[in-house]
Amino acid sequence: MTKDAANRWVRWMAYLFCVAGMVAVSGCGDGESIWKSKGKVKVVATTTMVADLVRVIGGDEVEVICLMQDGINPHSYVSRPSDTMAMQSADVIFYSGLHLEGKMHEVLEKLRERGRAYAVTSKLTADDVIVPEEKFAGYADPHVWGDPGLWLKGVDVVVEVLSKKDAAHAQVYEQRGEAYKKQLAELRGWAQSRLDEIPPEKRYLVTSHDAFMYYERAYGLVVRAIDGLAPGDKGGPKKVRELVQFIKQKRLKTIFAESAANPKAVAAIAQEAGVKLSPHKLFADAAGKRGEMEEVRGERYDIGTYVGMIKHNINAIVEGLR
Repeated sequence: MTKDAANRWVRWMAYLFCVAGMVAVSGCGDGESIWKSKGKVKVVATTTMVADLVRVIGGDEVEVICLMQDGINPHSYVSRPSDTMAMQSADVIFYSGLHLEGKMHEVLEKLRERGRAYAVTSKLTADDVIVPEEKFAGYADPHVWGDPGLWLKGVDVVVEVLSKKDAAHAQVYEQRGEAYKKQLAELRGWAQSRLDEIPPEKRYLVTSHDAFMYYERAYGLVVRAIDGLAPGDKGGPKKVRELVQFIKQKRLKTIFAESAANPKAVAAIAQEAGVKLSPHKLFADAAGKRGEMEEVRGERYDIGTYVGMIKHNINAIVEGLR
């Protein structure tokens, strides 16, 4: 075992030990000291997309600590001691679910059973999710936020939980939830309208890994990727050759790297296939940096928000494929 691997193992075992004792009075340090405000609902969110969802619904009534920041791959994320302290002292924990959080899944499920953690995808049905032929350990594709029409189903989960935790502001949470669901429905329509600008014969999206299947179903794109869903499912020489051939056959001019994935493999494929690698990395497993603004066609949006990440992706795809 390498030194780096040994350190990760030690951190993970410490994390499991602390979470196992989460119901005890004493624990892994003074978790209260990490919260900046008093009197607000203390919320831990695993991913940037979940954190943004909670912030939209919770507003000034909640304080949110996001465990995984921009550029982090949640499938292989290794928790830190500060994560344990935050989870131990939080009023509620929200996570994406569908095994997106990888190594943290078992712990989150145990916290769910205790009524401390909630998956925002828990209201999705079997018809909502995609189970790919190349299965991700036998589970559905967790990247459901690719379709705003599915992501809005998580609004009700957040509204219900926050309303129970903070009944005094239940009506406010419900009003924000309804307004945000309307905004997400409009976002889906906007995305389809933008993608319709791409001629049908050019609607082929090639990316780093299989994180865009919900784009394929929602918007009529044909999606191909180098790597599979699971962190260890890397594209071998045969798959690379097939992908290069596919790019040439479809006469694509642009393929895409992702913000939370190593761009080397997709860059090498772009070079071999003789196509351009888009200068705009797509957000697949995490949104961008909060507060970083982007402007396209006169519209400004924060790429650190869910709405902003979707707008960034759609605009980048249209620019690259049209």
